[in-house]
Amino acid sequence: MLIVILTILFLAINGWTMLMFKLDKMQAIAGERRVPEANLLMLAFIGGTPGAFAARHLFRHKTRKEPFSTQLMVIAVVQVGALIGWFLF
Repeated sequence: MLIVILTILFLAINGWTMLMFKLDKMQAIAGERRVPEANLLMLAFIGGTPGAFAARHLFRHKTRKEPFSTQLMVIAVVQVGALIGWFLF
C-alpha cells in the first residue's frame, strides 16, 4: 500500500511540476508575470525533477537559462546520489 501511495505522490508532484513549467512558458509568451524560478526549483527538489526535465524538453522552456539549468542539474545529481545511497545501504 505504501508503494501505491508513494507512486501516486510521485506522479502528482511531477504532473504539477510540468504544469507549472507550461504555465511559466505561456506567461513568458504573453508578457505576463512569471512563475518564480525558485518555485520551479523547489518543485524539482521535492521530487519533480523528472517532470522538470520532461517539461523543459516538451515545451522548449528554460533549456539554456543559467544558473537555472545548473541548479536543476545539481538537484538531479543529489537526488540520484541519495537514491543510490538508499539502495546500497
